[in-house]
Amino acid sequence: MKVPGIRVWGPFAVVFAAWWLLSALHVFPPAFFASPGTVLAEGWRMIERGILPVYVSDSLVRLAVGAAWGLGIGIPLGYLIGMNRWVRKFSWPLLSFFQAIGDIAWLPILIIWFGFSLTSVTIVIVYTVVFPLIISIVAGIDAIPQNLRRASRSLGAGRASEVAYVVVPAAMPGLVSGIRTGLGYGWRALIAAEIIIGTSGLGFMMFDGRRQGDISQVFVGMIVLGALWYMTDALILAPLEKATVERWGMVEKVGR
Repeated sequence: MKVPGIRVWGPFAVVFAAWWLLSALHVFPPAFFASPGTVLAEGWRMIERGILPVYVSDSLVRLAVGAAWGLGIGIPLGYLIGMNRWVRKFSWPLLSFFQAIGDIAWLPILIIWFGFSLTSVTIVIVYTVVFPLIISIVAGIDAIPQNLRRASRSLGAGRASEVAYVVVPAAMPGLVSGIRTGLGYGWRALIAAEIIIGTSGLGFMMFDGRRQGDISQVFVGMIVLGALWYMTDALILAPLEKATVERWGMVEKVGR
């Protein structure tokens, strides 16, 4: 008999039990390893004081702005590079070069150019989202069987119809995979940027906890980070897959 929610909550219950046991046995000093009760109390205190909601809101707004720009730039470029061999020949060396430069490596020069501002954080997120998105879309286009495209042309499809009814749907697994990967990398880049140059947000909150020697505040930030991404994946990205890739029959039960 299946227990509702056991597939979702079971692994978390195991991790929580191990966490509670390690803290109860004092395997690590409390100053370095906070107990679940201490972390829960700290999280509630931060909610009551209004600190946690403000920091969460700041991080989500920054992620939304950066992700929107990243998707707006990466999706058209991905299809352009994937469908035009001349554009690919010109741009692929540049993609390989800049992809190798980590997003955080740009922070020193961005601070010089834009200071400790939202612009610097946004550029880091955009940079992180764009490259895996483009590469995934190009890979998705390359995976389209040539016979499928030839068949559409033999049935009288023009260039625009081929793109709209063959290329875009058939490359959807690569697009959705790129969105998922890009947003995941963007989320991590946001936290790293907030730790280094932020004055608010979850990354700043965790770094501030480290500076004050409050390990429970760091634990709160880590838990909130994981919970927010899990909800984003479950409520937005997974339904997107079902509404596109699975619905169109390109892949059955993506990632499940």
